[in-house]
Amino acid sequence: MSKIFRPFIKLFKLLYRIIDKLLVTPISRLIYKIGELSKENSGRFEKILNRPNVLIYLSLICSIGLFVLVDSKVINLTENNAEILRNQKINVLYNEEAYVIEGVPESVDITLIGSKSSIYLATQLGNHEVELDLAKYGVGTYKVDFKYNHSATNVDYKLYPPTVTVKISEKVSQKRNLTYDLLNEERLDSKLSISSVTLDTSEVVIKSSQEILDKVAVVKALVDASQINLKETGEITLESIPLVAYDSVGNKLENVEIVPSKVSAKIAIDSYHATKPVRVITSGTMTNGKAIGSAISSIKEVEVYGDKEVVDKLNYIEAPISINNLDSNKTFAVTLNKPSGVRYLSETSSQVSVTVGEARQRTITDVSILYVNLGEDLTPGASPEDRKIDIIVTGVESVINNEDIIKGITATVDLSALKSGTHQVPVKVTTQSELITAQPVKTEITVTITNKKV
Repeated sequence: MSKIFRPFIKLFKLLYRIIDKLLVTPISRLIYKIGELSKENSGRFEKILNRPNVLIYLSLICSIGLFVLVDSKVINLTENNAEILRNQKINVLYNEEAYVIEGVPESVDITLIGSKSSIYLATQLGNHEVELDLAKYGVGTYKVDFKYNHSATNVDYKLYPPTVTVKISEKVSQKRNLTYDLLNEERLDSKLSISSVTLDTSEVVIKSSQEILDKVAVVKALVDASQINLKETGEITLESIPLVAYDSVGNKLENVEIVPSKVSAKIAIDSYHATKPVRVITSGTMTNGKAIGSAISSIKEVEVYGDKEVVDKLNYIEAPISINNLDSNKTFAVTLNKPSGVRYLSETSSQVSVTVGEARQRTITDVSILYVNLGEDLTPGASPEDRKIDIIVTGVESVINNEDIIKGITATVDLSALKSGTHQVPVKVTTQSELITAQPVKTEITVTITNKKV
């Protein structure tokens, strides 16, 4: 209670000092000077002033007069101050079952204006409830004032914004299919993966205005994998999973009621993995006249963990090295590339030993050209000289004479997006070994594409 009365005590002390300084002392001096100037009446003044209650009565009269002036705000003894109460919540009054309200801000700011003591009492004891009363409004667009309910006195206020334009629409409902999104999947144990998610419902009801419901493209349950605390394979049920409605470009729609608002999900945790070979991948250009004789990784194969469809598509794990300007034997410390979708590799690094020798060339003749990415209703054709091609292979002698390596050379032409007619198409040569380079003697061939006969 002492804290409540402390501002009043300070106010009375301030009034006492002001009255003493501005009234009692100046009046006493004035009367003294008048008495000095009026010698002939000095006896009479002295008798009046010598009476014990005269100054008290004069001070009381002046105090009452000053009080009247201050109370009527003719005189301000203190300066006005202002304090801003930010982000005050709004209580919207309307029929939630029948209508949808758009355009109401999340909060307003309240500026309190008055003396420091009045503002202090207002902030400590006042009820700062901001209302937007729409109970009497029906479907339509309206400009409505906010109402500030407070119990503070001697304080002025301003709201920002003071008014708002709201749109009131009839609430309608629709049924929609429910899907899910996995969040924070990277926080799972690196050897684990989510093999399946089963929601306890596949359909929900969404409620809002027809205009907003027309924007809803999908409703999703946000399954947070960080809440899964399993350290081994198994099954877990997550409760109270929130639901969100999105538009066609992925923006979250706020003014949509979803029934139910939360669901549960049964999640199966797997630890799928497979053994994959390590393949050395080179980049750059060696010193002229040099070629790789061998590139051997100290790690031959690794266990790869991840989603089954991702792991099964992998043919190997890359061990990348740069051979730019390489002209002698060298051992590389290599970090194995972890492909996208792979969660864990049993080995993450390797030592790659590279031997270098003198480069030799060999011409591989009559390599058949393969057509790829041709439309199903089309047929390719080429002259005899464009059906096969010669390829120049560069590498150390022992490598370019290895028939197993030579068999891995293929020549292809990409016919994607081509229609019937005659086309000049570039030839692409690929190898299955990093120890050789291969270039076609002819870089383009002529291909004639015709429609299949029905």
